[in-house]
Amino acid sequence: MIQPDKIIIADDHPLFRQALLETLKVKLHATQWLEAETVDELNNQLSKHNDSDLLLLDLNIPGAHGFNTLVHVRKHFPQIPVVIVSAYEDNDTIAQAMSYGAAGFVPKSTPVETIFAAIKEVLLGGLWTPESLNETNQQQSKSDMAERISSLTQQQYKILMMFAQGMLNKQIAYDLSVSEATIKAHATAIFRKLNVRNRTQAVIALGQLDLSESHFADELSEKK
Repeated sequence: MIQPDKIIIADDHPLFRQALLETLKVKLHATQWLEAETVDELNNQLSKHNDSDLLLLDLNIPGAHGFNTLVHVRKHFPQIPVVIVSAYEDNDTIAQAMSYGAAGFVPKSTPVETIFAAIKEVLLGGLWTPESLNETNQQQSKSDMAERISSLTQQQYKILMMFAQGMLNKQIAYDLSVSEATIKAHATAIFRKLNVRNRTQAVIALGQLDLSESHFADELSEKK
């Protein structure tokens, strides 16, 4: 892994911060570590070092109010990924932090080796959460996606299935006897309802539910 240039750690517990730093400095020996104990100090570090590669953030540093600091950092310094390192370990807090833009969430009870693995994953462009949340979220994600897919209209269902078959917009328009512009409009609506950005993500979302074409046929008949 390429050594990051700068990492900011914002935590007001000196013992935890120093213990973490001592371990991580051995692994990331070329990295400049910047410290902050309060929100004011954090804002100062961010202003001076907005080219930092990562922020390790405790949600409860003095001056913080819930997720406000995380939201502020993500809005004003979107180029800096944030990993929450917190004493909180409940799934609701973790899920909320991720929804507000955190790239990772590491409970303070996590072994340092695992914390390093989380940092490494985020620096490589990925996301990291505890395995327990991943298992819970997988089921919640499938349930949420099932609801999103069920919100599609009959025509949108058909088009989504054609996406899954790899058909081009022009081909879909011909088969459905509509204009290509109409297909593009339907596609935009589908992406919005499924909370995805493109056809590939829509098809992946469909595949996560392992829904067959025959299942969609049954759904379509029920909608008629």
